Amino acid sequence: MSTFPGSPDASGVSPDPGPDPDTSEASEASGASSGASGGSGGSGGSGADAAADAPNLDFAGTTPYEDYVQADVLTHLQHLRSDDPGEMVFLVTTQVMELWFTVIVHEWETASRALREDRIPVAMDALKRSVRELEALNHSWHPLAQLTPAQFNSYRGSLGEGSGFQSAMYRRMEFLLGEKSASMLVPHRGAPRVHAELEKALHEPSLYDEVLGLLARRGLPVPAAVLGRDLAKRYEPSPEVEAVWAGIYADPDQNGELIRLGEALSDVAELVWRWRNDHLVATRRAMGAKTGTGGSAGVAWLEKRAQKNVFPELWTARSHV
Repeated sequence: MSTFPGSPDASGVSPDPGPDPDTSEASEASGASSGASGGSGGSGGSGADAAADAPNLDFAGTTPYEDYVQADVLTHLQHLRSDDPGEMVFLVTTQVMELWFTVIVHEWETASRALREDRIPVAMDALKRSVRELEALNHSWHPLAQLTPAQFNSYRGSLGEGSGFQSAMYRRMEFLLGEKSASMLVPHRGAPRVHAELEKALHEPSLYDEVLGLLARRGLPVPAAVLGRDLAKRYEPSPEVEAVWAGIYADPDQNGELIRLGEALSDVAELVWRWRNDHLVATRRAMGAKTGTGGSAGVAWLEKRAQKNVFPELWTARSHV
């Protein structure tokens, strides 16, 4: 499905801003002001109390909420390319996904730095937040989950060659998961800043690399070949790393903190797997086995992606405990 992230044919939900003062509050504030100035008897005191409780509605410029959230910017980024009313939800859903990618990248980078500094509690907090954020990201599929081929076709042509695998922020997510590929930088050669950020991320340790480094510093036998591997290449499973995780899980009394870390990573990996499968199902419903707008094999490409697990030894080690 075009412009859904991480796919051949596909491209985060912004936080709830909280309740805004409604018209009844504004009316109450107005009435309170009137009562305070012109009322008599008990009504004057009541009006003064109401005025004191009312929100401030008078600002010299834009509201502090707007200054912080930039809602006007966000809600004017929808430049539709067709007359079909369904395109709006497709575009906004994709933009919401991009916002969630940004938040999740922030969390995983925070966790990576903390692991590098042996601050497991800080890393755990960031990973747990990212789990809730991944759940919200996955729910972003719901508005598009039952898109039919005819509905998608009504604006698909307007997307041109736009495709989700071109999402730079999703690519940074994948790199942090150890899914590295230098070829994924090629689509961004025309955007120097984005290309530079991706190239930097390509050569930096992934989140899992930082985990394995921490295990090695704890005295566990992570192979030197794994620790010294080419960080710009995709992480490949290691039998020795599998044995390390099996040993950790086999002794919960001694390894409680590391098991909790492993479980947090497993939560992340499970939700990434669910994301890929939800993406696959939504794409299959909307376009069947057609070629993706980015030129890939579409559903067939997504099926291969959905079969892969991130942090692989955390899954295979369980068979040996």
